[in-house]
Amino acid sequence: MKVLVIGGGGREHVLAHKLNQSELVDQVFAIPGNAAMENVAEVHSEIAETAHDEIVEFAKAHDVEWTVVGPEQPLTEGLGDKLRQAGVKVFGPGEKAAQIEGSKSFAKRIMEKYGIPTAEYVEVDSKSEALKYVEDCKIPVVLKKDGLAAGKGVIIAMTREEAKEAVETLYPEENGKVVFEEFLEGEEYSVMTFVNGDYAVPFDTIAQDHKRAFDGDKGPNTGGMGAYCPVPHISEDVLERTNAEIAQPIAKAMQEEGYPFFGVLYIGAILTDEGPKVIEFNARFGDPEAQVLLTRLESDLMQHILDLEERKPIEYKWKDEAVVGVMLASKGYPGSYEKGVKVSGFDLDGQTFVSGLKKEDDDYVTSGGRVILVIGEGKTVSEAKSNAYKKADGIDSEGLFYRRDISDKAIKHEA
Repeated sequence: MKVLVIGGGGREHVLAHKLNQSELVDQVFAIPGNAAMENVAEVHSEIAETAHDEIVEFAKAHDVEWTVVGPEQPLTEGLGDKLRQAGVKVFGPGEKAAQIEGSKSFAKRIMEKYGIPTAEYVEVDSKSEALKYVEDCKIPVVLKKDGLAAGKGVIIAMTREEAKEAVETLYPEENGKVVFEEFLEGEEYSVMTFVNGDYAVPFDTIAQDHKRAFDGDKGPNTGGMGAYCPVPHISEDVLERTNAEIAQPIAKAMQEEGYPFFGVLYIGAILTDEGPKVIEFNARFGDPEAQVLLTRLESDLMQHILDLEERKPIEYKWKDEAVVGVMLASKGYPGSYEKGVKVSGFDLDGQTFVSGLKKEDDDYVTSGGRVILVIGEGKTVSEAKSNAYKKADGIDSEGLFYRRDISDKAIKHEA
């Protein structure tokens, strides 16, 4: 069969790589893709991921059977609905179901209605109301901009002054919705769950992302500076509770509310003293979690998608090795940064996934904030970390930076 991947980042790079390995797939297309994906997909950078009509026409003209949508924006804007109406199968939810990521208030309300454990919250609809709220709210507090913000719409305010500054940041004008949440203490982890209506099958291995820009979880929130799997210090019991208390109930809730979900639902969870709670839902694979999880997945991703469609049992098969992924980002990210910086010293070997590079003549130059993720594998997390950093250190990184502590939380427990 022919498969089309929508998106041009590292998550889409690994999706194209994994689908290209499937014996079920004859050809992989990527829109818009990136230059580093050309050895695993036919890249069509002339079509933007926002050009929904062009994408539909391309899929029809090239006899695409399945489209796998990587990023959140095309999903929340209804690309999946348009493709399905044209007779193309889509791994990814329709516009209404994608609200689970596209609207923080929608997600909080549905969790509240169905008793799905999450942080207590308050919604505000204006800057003046938000400034009034932070005058005497409990501190620390988490502020989340309603709508999509490319992983940068969440601010954790540890002081009241920081909370006021966060309001100024999230409100460029008077009106707009922001969700205030109680600050939860605990270990964060990510669970990818294949969902078809009320049928939900979580991955039976989890990943841990590193959202803050700098070592020691310092600095601003980013789209993700690295990830690893498995997470040995979070037990199987926790995963079972996450499935029973979050994954299965949210799938059934979406179905009952008239928003049936098809695709992968990302559960961003935190293990508190009271048990697992939801931090956020995403309507697609996480990035960079996808890169480490799909590297560790030995079984056929396309077969799993077909089994999900037919509600057949899904049996994931995983490598024994641990996987660590380190993201190299442009200096200044997630704020302003320079583009066009030359990057060399890496191989497109199936363990290097590109997010923000483009080709200029024979060179790769930076074109985004998060630039390239390198993978290390090993018998232990510490060995995988060592192998990942050997690759990171070998990249000509003028203009780039990266954290040095990806996976350290797990390594503390290895001894």
